[in-house]
Amino acid sequence: MADPGRRTDATSVAAPNDMDLNEITDLQDMNAAFEKLCAEEIAIDDELKNLLDHQGILESKMSGLHKMLPNLQILETDSKQLCGMISFTSTLAENVSSKVRKLDLAKSHVVGCMQRVEDILDLKFCTDGVQTALQNEDYEKAAGHVHRFRSLDENVIRMGAETNEGGTLDTSFKLLYEAEDKLKAIVHNKFDAAVHSGDVASVERFFKIFPLLGLYSEGLTKFGKYLASQLSEKADGNLKIALHPDSSDRRANVVFADTLTFFSQSVDKPSFVFSGPGRLFSLLNILQRECDRQARKIFESFKSQRDYSSKVLLRHHVECFLCYYKIFRADPKDLDVLLSEMVLLSSRSELYLRFMRRRSTFCFFSSEKLKEIDNFFSTCELNRMVQETIGNYIMMEEFFMREMIVKAVSMDMCDEGQHTSSMVDDTFFIAKKSARRAISSSSVDGVCAMLNHACTILEQDFGSVHLNRLKAGYPYGFDLQHAYNIMQSSFQAGKLQSSDAEKKQARAQFLTSLNNAEVSCDYCKALKSNLEEDISKLYPQCTEQSRAKLESCVGELTSVSNKFKDIVDFGFSQLAASAVKPRVKPLIDTFLATSHNVTE
Repeated sequence: MADPGRRTDATSVAAPNDMDLNEITDLQDMNAAFEKLCAEEIAIDDELKNLLDHQGILESKMSGLHKMLPNLQILETDSKQLCGMISFTSTLAENVSSKVRKLDLAKSHVVGCMQRVEDILDLKFCTDGVQTALQNEDYEKAAGHVHRFRSLDENVIRMGAETNEGGTLDTSFKLLYEAEDKLKAIVHNKFDAAVHSGDVASVERFFKIFPLLGLYSEGLTKFGKYLASQLSEKADGNLKIALHPDSSDRRANVVFADTLTFFSQSVDKPSFVFSGPGRLFSLLNILQRECDRQARKIFESFKSQRDYSSKVLLRHHVECFLCYYKIFRADPKDLDVLLSEMVLLSSRSELYLRFMRRRSTFCFFSSEKLKEIDNFFSTCELNRMVQETIGNYIMMEEFFMREMIVKAVSMDMCDEGQHTSSMVDDTFFIAKKSARRAISSSSVDGVCAMLNHACTILEQDFGSVHLNRLKAGYPYGFDLQHAYNIMQSSFQAGKLQSSDAEKKQARAQFLTSLNNAEVSCDYCKALKSNLEEDISKLYPQCTEQSRAKLESCVGELTSVSNKFKDIVDFGFSQLAASAVKPRVKPLIDTFLATSHNVTE
């Protein structure tokens, strides 16, 4: 029997919240209490077992801690020592830094005093120097003193001034302000007088004084107007020479392009000599207006002297196109000369605008400013006239190339012993000349348009000539259709030749046309290679977009070459059908009609 005292202790520990077991009288309650005690006993046993299982780990950790204890004590001692050193260093640093701050403050006061002394000495030097320079009419030196005075801070100089010293400073400042106003008036008057008298050296001298007095915009405006008047005078003189050229002059045909070149050079030289970095664009705003006016005079004189208006084909009017046909056909050499001068006008203008853009953007890095400069030159009157000229040039160049190729085809002849006729060399010479002339215009859009026209003319117009001649077929034997064609052409020509002579001539023409088509294929590849080389030389710094456009247009010559290759294939098929098959077919029929079965 269990000990009652022991049971009471267990019950009091295990189930403190339950009622006293001694008070349980019901058997069911006793069983429930017994089961609960058994469950608690099992849980306690599991907990004890778990603790006993971890006893080894805990003992090993405690053993490790006992081993580390001496090291921890040493670490504690070192940490306390390090903490003391850091505290000492911090205190020392604070003491030193406070002294350094005091030294820096004292130094700044000393530097400020020295700077103030220097400014006062400079002020006195400027006061004395500007008076002497004005008396000696040494305006550059006087402007230098004023410029130095303007760089001084008046508030700093007056700061902390004593009463007596303040009066002296007031007198110095008053004298310098009066000298500045007097010098400004003198420079304005002297500059205007130099412009009126045409004294270039004095104009340049007094223009350089304006920036020293802080008159940047006024100086640029005055000098810009002066340069504009000089440009107008030079341009008028050059234009008079261009309107009355010497007949023996070798450059009489491009005299207007040369006039535009001389004018652009006269704009370039003075503007870069006298305007400082970042201020050229302000000066060009003034000069470009005069440049546009003079360029318009040159272009209008060019149109008048070259009979330009009567030779320009009106856009989108076929009637006018046909109307001008007789004019151009009469003397295409005149149109050739006109086209060359139009291209020169475009290339010289584009070169000038490109150069001015590059120099104007020098020392500018803001994207907004660069965009403003580019927009300024893109919308100027000169650029608009160039674009108009290029537009008319493209139409006239296309018409010239088309008509010259038609003329080359009509004058086609084949020398004895030659495998090709003259129209191939003449046609590709004309196409190459027109394409190269367009490339020299420095207009990417104009080059692309002209290359597209050249590809179209070669593929459609010139290619159709080869194709039509090959469609006539290769006469062989007694083909009735060929005999009829030969007879009809003889009647139309007003003569009747023998059948053999006609067939011989038709065969020679067919073979020549076939050779022409094959050589045209090779010429297209050579033309593409030559144009790519010319573009790489004349457009080395164009944008990626422009380069892609040019490469795409030049690449169209490959499709033209493939078109001629198709024509060659068609010619060989005609030759095979007319000459090879009629000879081979009877042999094959005989071969097939013969029995090839081996008998005994």
